[in-house]
Amino acid sequence: MTTGIFVQVRLGSSRLPGKALLPLPGGCLIQHVMRALAGVPADVRALLTDRRSLDALEPLGAAEGYEVCPGSDEDVLERYCAACRRFGTTRVIRATGDNPLTSARLARDIIAEHERAGADLSHYLGVPWGSGVEIVTAEALFAAERDSTQPDEREHITTFHYRHRERFQILEAPAPAYAAYAEGRVTVDTPADMDSMRRLFQDLYGGSPIEIEQAIEWLKGHPNGRG
Repeated sequence: MTTGIFVQVRLGSSRLPGKALLPLPGGCLIQHVMRALAGVPADVRALLTDRRSLDALEPLGAAEGYEVCPGSDEDVLERYCAACRRFGTTRVIRATGDNPLTSARLARDIIAEHERAGADLSHYLGVPWGSGVEIVTAEALFAAERDSTQPDEREHITTFHYRHRERFQILEAPAPAYAAYAEGRVTVDTPADMDSMRRLFQDLYGGSPIEIEQAIEWLKGHPNGRG
């Protein structure tokens, strides 16, 4: 079993251009994503991006032990399958570059549940939006690459699997008690999200990844991310 942490990221977001490079206390957004995932065991770590973002991301990835793999601008599924073939990866931990509070603890726990269930695809339900990851087998990704026909199935790499549940064993596990807070939002998609994330980091960041319990406590005390 070869496990890859693959983070999809590009700098051309229409709602918040260049957001992966926006500063937070301690580093830019994508640096915090990579550092949060440092606590998750893996054989390979890579940023999967488009060719226009390569030059800006390559030095940041190298500094955190990540290879940077350019691929299709819009076909994110192709990026993932190409990376699986390049590295010989059999299992993928899928994360995204707009989630600086990705929880290593949640990732380790869902990996364990995924293994116990022998699943093709696993994730948690009921955790703060932006704190979790998906675990998916390379075999399941290759099946989607071969059989998907809709544009959104290429842009969102596991959409095909959820639409064809009869073909895949999908584990949607309830959130562990320590991370059960479905109302929480810790992803960065808009300027308002970024403002909230800056406030959270200013209050909580102490030089190492912020734990999910700390983030949830802060969120409960700051409705809508307001200070």
